[in-house]
Amino acid sequence: MTLPDPLRAQLQSELALTEWESLRPHAQRDGLIVVEPRLDLVEAGAAIAADLTETVQDWISAGLIRKPSAAELGQWNQDGARSFQTLIVQPYVLIQVADPVSIMK
Repeated sequence: MTLPDPLRAQLQSELALTEWESLRPHAQRDGLIVVEPRLDLVEAGAAIAADLTETVQDWISAGLIRKPSAAELGQWNQDGARSFQTLIVQPYVLIQVADPVSIMK
């Protein structure tokens, strides 16, 4: 998949590390999308922003992007300090569970 470099650069600059408490309102409006760690968060965001429907549908079918499960939401609500890599692609907030090792680097 080839995406415009300016789009990738813009999205890369918008990556953020965010604690669950700040994401809770987005979960309540059903605006979170979980991106599995084996899929690059910027690549997923760029495909959604560029409206690459077929690519995004393939990722959904493969379970690489999805809505959070009720069990995940419950766990995250109990542990409000959990951190996520986040990327806003309106109207969604894409999230990946942050790797504690990479955060410490």
